[in-house]
Amino acid sequence: MSETGGGAPQLELRGITKAYPGCLANDHIDLKIMPGEIHALLGENGAGKSTLVKIIYGVLAADEGDILWEGVPVTIPNPHGARKIGIGMVFQHFSLFEAMTVSENIALGLPGRQNMRSLEKQIIDVSKNYGLPLDPQRQVHTLSVGEKQRIEIVRCLLQNPKLLIMDEPTSVLTPQEAEKMFETLRRLATEGVSILYISHKLDEIRALCHKATILRGGKFINECDPTKETAKTLAEMMIGSSLRAPAHHKAVKGGDVRLKVRNLTVPATTEFGISLKDISFNVKSGEVFGIAGVAGNGQIELLSALSGETRSQAADAVTLDGEYIGWLSPNERRDLGLAFVPEDRLGHGSVPEMTLSENAFLSGYNRMKLISAGFINNISSARYATDIVRKFDVRTPGIFHTANSLSGGNLQKFIVGREILQKPDVIIVAHPTWGVDAGAAAFIHQTLIDLAEKGAAVLVISQDLDELFAISNRIAVISEGRLSAAKSLKEITVEEIGLLMGGTHGTGAPKEASHVA
Repeated sequence: MSETGGGAPQLELRGITKAYPGCLANDHIDLKIMPGEIHALLGENGAGKSTLVKIIYGVLAADEGDILWEGVPVTIPNPHGARKIGIGMVFQHFSLFEAMTVSENIALGLPGRQNMRSLEKQIIDVSKNYGLPLDPQRQVHTLSVGEKQRIEIVRCLLQNPKLLIMDEPTSVLTPQEAEKMFETLRRLATEGVSILYISHKLDEIRALCHKATILRGGKFINECDPTKETAKTLAEMMIGSSLRAPAHHKAVKGGDVRLKVRNLTVPATTEFGISLKDISFNVKSGEVFGIAGVAGNGQIELLSALSGETRSQAADAVTLDGEYIGWLSPNERRDLGLAFVPEDRLGHGSVPEMTLSENAFLSGYNRMKLISAGFINNISSARYATDIVRKFDVRTPGIFHTANSLSGGNLQKFIVGREILQKPDVIIVAHPTWGVDAGAAAFIHQTLIDLAEKGAAVLVISQDLDELFAISNRIAVISEGRLSAAKSLKEITVEEIGLLMGGTHGTGAPKEASHVA
């Protein structure tokens, strides 16, 4: 690992404090990032990381404390001011206009008037160099969450920042693509660019970062050299207690098939959409079935077809406990015992401006009996939301705060908890621990495993291979709208899955290979 630059820190924070009603988000935090240093910022969801980086980027103003840039005190009034001095940031939640193209969104984040043809060429060049393929002419509403994150990263890199803040940048990459990004970040560091790196993937923190600052409960806890720590010791510093890995289970032998997909074919609904091509698989009672894949290879279309947001061409293309549901609506499928966690937690999984109590009602009103005589039972809805917050350790001032007031990880815990507490027969979960800290991720994983052991069928769609290998009994890969043969963990390696995610299997698995029960 290369040595970091000497002299004055590129960025120094002294005593940064930020309070909200009922919450001290940052409590006199100090931080130094040297030129050419890759510095990790670690902490549980709600530890104060997001607030701190928003202060650095000018989105929020600190109540107390000083910011020094290259040794000189500065005031960063807004993101434009941050970009002007050389700070770029990729947010966990995206700021994109859905009805505009990739290039138009990127142009809005760059200073001055842009030559669009020249900008499109730059986008293609940068995206290729960084292993983040983008079509500049695609409209954002046609993209997956992973592809939207690529826009934010490329837009940031086009500004040639001196300090690059990256929030969960590898959550949508294959292991091979992540390693390519690490090589790029290391090259940027040797050229003097400082990087503030936020990730819950502790092994990549250990492999990439020179230093790590740990926050807990809004306070500075420790600064350490992550290369001299283990993922477990880093996690335990974050949560302040010992960490237990989820107890992996064996699928119930001879379990009944609860979710059955046969020859599912769904034509693309947009010019840039992905057509699903003859997808077949089973998920049994007591099993966790994992589907890996790079963003934009048909995950959105598959999730939509399974949830009922897109109706199948044939009723028997999707079967739930022996009943054909291909033509049923999402609510009709929920009534039969299906629960669903979408990949976009803010907007699809929740209504940002509605309270947690209201968001709890949205998917649970029938199974949790939250309607009385045709009216919403607000008391029962509040009780249900309170149970979610308590059982899934959602850090929030209260259930009557809006969904968009939560950190990304806490909102994820709330949405996953909302579905699990409905005790579904089949649950489909997209990216269950995206942006969630190690302690919460282990808890969510264990909860999904426990749900399977009680007889549910669990389908997890994720780009995080560590996650899939931690909880799945069998794994398949979706690529270009086709699904590979499902294999048990003993039959396949992370490297092989990564290659399949990259599309090395071409036209996908033979039909009969996909019919593994």
